[in-house]
Amino acid sequence: MEALYENLLNIQWQQIVMWVIGGLLIFLAIKKNMEPTLLLPMGFGAILVNLPLSGVVDRYFLNGDPIAVEEGKALLEAGVEGVTYEPGIIEELFNMGIANELFPLLLFIGIGAMIDFGPLLTNPKLLIFGAAAQFGIFFTLSMASLLGFAPNDAASIAIIGAADGPTSIFVANTLDSQYLGAIMVAAYSYMALVPIVQPPVIKLLTTKKERMIRMPYEQKSVSKTTRILFPILITVITGIFSPKSVALIGFLMFGNLIRECGVLDSLSETAQKVLANLITIFLGITVACKMQADQFLTWETLLILGLGLIAFIVDTAGGVLFAKLLNLFSKKKINPMIGAAGISAFPMSARVVHKLGLAEDNQNFLLMHSIGVNVSGQIASVIAGGLILSFFA
Repeated sequence: MEALYENLLNIQWQQIVMWVIGGLLIFLAIKKNMEPTLLLPMGFGAILVNLPLSGVVDRYFLNGDPIAVEEGKALLEAGVEGVTYEPGIIEELFNMGIANELFPLLLFIGIGAMIDFGPLLTNPKLLIFGAAAQFGIFFTLSMASLLGFAPNDAASIAIIGAADGPTSIFVANTLDSQYLGAIMVAAYSYMALVPIVQPPVIKLLTTKKERMIRMPYEQKSVSKTTRILFPILITVITGIFSPKSVALIGFLMFGNLIRECGVLDSLSETAQKVLANLITIFLGITVACKMQADQFLTWETLLILGLGLIAFIVDTAGGVLFAKLLNLFSKKKINPMIGAAGISAFPMSARVVHKLGLAEDNQNFLLMHSIGVNVSGQIASVIAGGLILSFFA
């Protein structure tokens, strides 16, 4: 009873708020089916790390009494007697899997094995839409800098616009951003909210006539040689022009090569299912160690959530406006909505565009075009992350 009473006394209102936030993430994952594979582990992890005197995060003691982490680190480094350290399992997992970028990179192998670059290879010019839809990253970088964030934090916040959780983790952790938890929550939450965020932006920037533009899909076969050479060549070219993105693009393309080579079907299936699912579980619950109340409940967190939303909106607008610009010089008109699929939220964004096309014209099938743009956005977001690292690492 004494221990229970002590635990109750140690509960702070900030921790209760984090329990509510964790519960909200779990609710969105289960009830609304929003990125459940990540929001549910993150939500449960947020509750776990904010329990009083929790043993899942690092704890420091002075003569047996718990003290603040920062104070404990300082006293331990100073060699003060009576200071002890108790490692937490979630922070140990963080150090083993995220601090050294292992989990995000392994997840990229699974993502690469899931992606079919066929629609892109049949129409390579779709690559430019992936590039155009990354404008929000650099716009948000400027805004975050103007709002007073340090360069490494501003760059880490900007990469939320990549709409790619593993890239966000990789960049924020490599740049040692103190806002990793908020960045992770923003990145994955907005990925889940793509069906809500993108349609109003697309409709605002396009006319009904533009949304009804039909783009017949010409079925072209892509040779096995082309499919095998593509990930290899993309890795080499990217490595030459953006060396910092080699790890990201290399693991993504390695996963795709496993898929396309035709002799490693069992490995491809393992990467897509077992590896991706296992890493996703560990990634979601491990990143929660950066969602402790004292680190997460700050005004900066609210700013980051707002900037992340701006990044998604500007990315969407950039892709749509670029498509409209091309239509000024093109005889064969492009449905500008497909430009919005250039963000890396695969395949949610492509589905959103397809559904909007069908809503205007039930014979307007944009799925294959939007999928091609969507996978180009996956490549472009990784390259953008590499460029950010080149500038700020």
